[in-house]
Amino acid sequence: MHADLLVSIVVLNHDRPRELAQVLGQLCLLPERPRIIVVDNGSPDAMAVTRITRAHGSRVKLVRSEVNLGAAGRNLGVEHVHTPYVAFCDDDTAWRPGALRRACDWLEEHPHIGVVNGKVLVGEQEIEDPACTRMRDSPLDNTGLPGPALISFMAGAVVMRTRAFRQARGYEPRLFLGAEEALMALNLAALGWRMVYAADVVTRHMPSPLRDKPRRDLLLARNRLWVAWLRLPWADAWRESRVILQEAMAKGQLWPVLRRSFRGALWVMLHRRVVPDVVAEMHRTVFAPTAPLPQPQPRLTPHELSQPDMREGP
Repeated sequence: MHADLLVSIVVLNHDRPRELAQVLGQLCLLPERPRIIVVDNGSPDAMAVTRITRAHGSRVKLVRSEVNLGAAGRNLGVEHVHTPYVAFCDDDTAWRPGALRRACDWLEEHPHIGVVNGKVLVGEQEIEDPACTRMRDSPLDNTGLPGPALISFMAGAVVMRTRAFRQARGYEPRLFLGAEEALMALNLAALGWRMVYAADVVTRHMPSPLRDKPRRDLLLARNRLWVAWLRLPWADAWRESRVILQEAMAKGQLWPVLRRSFRGALWVMLHRRVVPDVVAEMHRTVFAPTAPLPQPQPRLTPHELSQPDMREGP
């Protein structure tokens, strides 16, 4: 089947019209000719986004949210996907020619794979993102898979089975941004979907210099705590929390992180659904490969992966 009948692209945008125009120009030249769905996440200049998308004709569909939903904006895009697979990128990333075809081949040949994570080349010098090295060297058993097995992925650099995305209910709106893919990956794994890394499925990331790193660090730490308590067994959640809070203390952010985290504590406990033992063990193997399991509170290496940094926090 031709790739344009297999895959669509959901592009997440927030207030970066110039970058969006460049990304759409590259995506519209892809030989796979995918349908492109732009989700405008509450950009102030909505008319500029409309003009940019209309310039590319019927291949590009614009879906608008009046507010910035963060990563959950991708959920709106997937509502308009009618192909078996959906690729994700942001307003500063673009897939290389042939990448989507290769990802579709893997998904066609391996029906138990839900996610193919591509290789990310960063900046003008196209330096490989360090997270890709870690994924390439994954210690998980990849029997029956065409590449290294994963237990997390990079949100803006994946091609997913659309059915898997919908079964996992997409991205959790409460997280906004930061570690949002960690929760979704655990949900996918709990449903039985496998995730793999593909070095020859390539996307390029041109990071924006406009970032609020302290605020983003706070969101990331809060979300990592929430994900741990939402899905991990008690011992693992305690280990994860200890490491996250030690990191926050080193950055002088301990109390802000605690305040943000406690605001959602009731919601977290009400939505706590521990993953199956096999999934917890996969997570432990990747993120605590050398950590013993003493009682009552052993240590766990944090599960943060370097990822394309696409949005700023609210």
